[in-house]
Amino acid sequence: MRAVIQRVSEASVIVNGLATGSVKTGLLILLGIEDADTGEDVSWLAQKIVNMRIFGDENGLMNRSLIDVEGNILLVSQFTLFAQTKKGNRPSFIRAAKPPVAVPLYEAMIQSLESLSGKKISTGIFGADMKVSLVNDGPVTITIDSKAKE
Repeated sequence: MRAVIQRVSEASVIVNGLATGSVKTGLLILLGIEDADTGEDVSWLAQKIVNMRIFGDENGLMNRSLIDVEGNILLVSQFTLFAQTKKGNRPSFIRAAKPPVAVPLYEAMIQSLESLSGKKISTGIFGADMKVSLVNDGPVTITIDSKAKE
């Protein structure tokens, strides 16, 4: 499971002209799921996300977590995070999980993040053509791969 985590002052996602999710202070998370992912990946990654200290404290140092700042999360599925670009110029997405595997894990991530953060998670629509807008705060952008644990 891969996540691109962006600290935002605001973010939103629009599908077919309608806003499906938006947040103010918090995180925009682009989430990629592969066939090898399990509930353990969901649990590890969700814990890491809500506890990561990437928000500024009174001295401007990144010492506060999402929970500390009472921030919100916008979670967007992103199969292209598993693009393979070794051959040619056209990316392959063969490692990205198909919906029968990915959807239950995506839904489990939503539930896990809601449980850990104590807040409702805003989302896009799985598999839809989405227009994502954000104001990256910092900018702070961090990538995490649950298999590499880094």
